[in-house]
Amino acid sequence: MRTEDLHSLTGAYALHALSDDERDAFERHLAHCAACEQETQEFAAATARLGLAATVVPGPALRDRVLHRVATVRQVPPGGGTAEKARRAVPRGRGLARWALAACVAAAAGLGGTAVWQYERAQDAGQRAAQAERRAETLAGVLAAPDAESRTARLADGASGTLVVSQRQDRAVFLASGMAEPPSGKVYQLWFDDHGTMRSAGLMDAGSTSQAVLMDGAVDGAAGVGITVEPAGGSKQPTSDPIALLSMPA
Repeated sequence: MRTEDLHSLTGAYALHALSDDERDAFERHLAHCAACEQETQEFAAATARLGLAATVVPGPALRDRVLHRVATVRQVPPGGGTAEKARRAVPRGRGLARWALAACVAAAAGLGGTAVWQYERAQDAGQRAAQAERRAETLAGVLAAPDAESRTARLADGASGTLVVSQRQDRAVFLASGMAEPPSGKVYQLWFDDHGTMRSAGLMDAGSTSQAVLMDGAVDGAAGVGITVEPAGGSKQPTSDPIALLSMPA
């Protein structure tokens, strides 16, 4: 493939739209072409932002509708007509009264427990949805902030990472593009570098090669950001050498 043709593949490479042969040829070219490297990083950052713009966040009314339905939807008895068959088979008299009373108590306890369990599950789901919605709104706010500044760096295996910082909001977002999945049982962990002291800034999604992460904690006082490979669940302090270090945007 001619060099002139390789120069035109930066956008397709950032979108992972090349064949295996084209990708291999472009990556060999990329190692020696600073202009293509810069353009590819810019395309990758723009692609991540466009993906966020297309994200649909559930409306705040969703949680209320879920909780309302849980409280009002009637439970379906297990086994369909089983209860009716059991009723016809029970002997009459005091034995029937005792059996009916015991069955009612058992049914009330069972259904009551089921309703409480469902309500608690719905509350947990609603709280998680609301939390995710708030994080998505904050993340979008950082990317769209008038004072947002970014810095892009090339990572291993042709991946790229972009750090977007809003000093006014005191928040940062890390945009990853084309990162290899971490080893089994491991996760990428983000860190703020407080002039030599590493402060955890959250975990990346181990199953996503391209993602946007709202970093945990304030930006103020940090000189840069690092990424390490840590055991699943993360670590209190880095346990490996950083695979990437980015200084804060000027």
